[in-house]
Amino acid sequence: MATGTPATTLLAKSGVKFIEHEYQHDPAATSFGLEAAEKLGFDPAQVFKTLIASVDDYFAVAIVPVNQQVSLKSLSRTLGAKRASMADPAQAARMTGYVVGGISPLGQKKLLPTVIAESAKLFETILVSGGKRGFDIELSPLALAELLSGQFADITN
Repeated sequence: MATGTPATTLLAKSGVKFIEHEYQHDPAATSFGLEAAEKLGFDPAQVFKTLIASVDDYFAVAIVPVNQQVSLKSLSRTLGAKRASMADPAQAARMTGYVVGGISPLGQKKLLPTVIAESAKLFETILVSGGKRGFDIELSPLALAELLSGQFADITN
């Protein structure tokens, strides 16, 4: 394996099949996810970003296509919570152990409640961050959900 992040370590240990995709990250890029889709030549609907939300008194992960926004109302409803807000970027980095723009849903410091956008099931494979900027992992959305004990729901606007 070329990169050896906590995400790839977890995948290798679990035996889940995945493909690594590296690209030259542009420090001036304003959207890490859209940059990944463009540079890797994938439909943005197939490339997913990992967002950390504060939900009532805990944190949760929302995984949504890079060309869409998370609906915090739908996320909180899915998790049976009263409210949700986006976590502060510095807080998200501390919670996950990853840098912003490279937060992988896999191999985080602590397994958080995870909701994956329903649209992920439309694809045989999706891409998520591999744990650093300029590095994505392609894998089955069903395998991703299983590894994270995650659920699928309609959580996009």
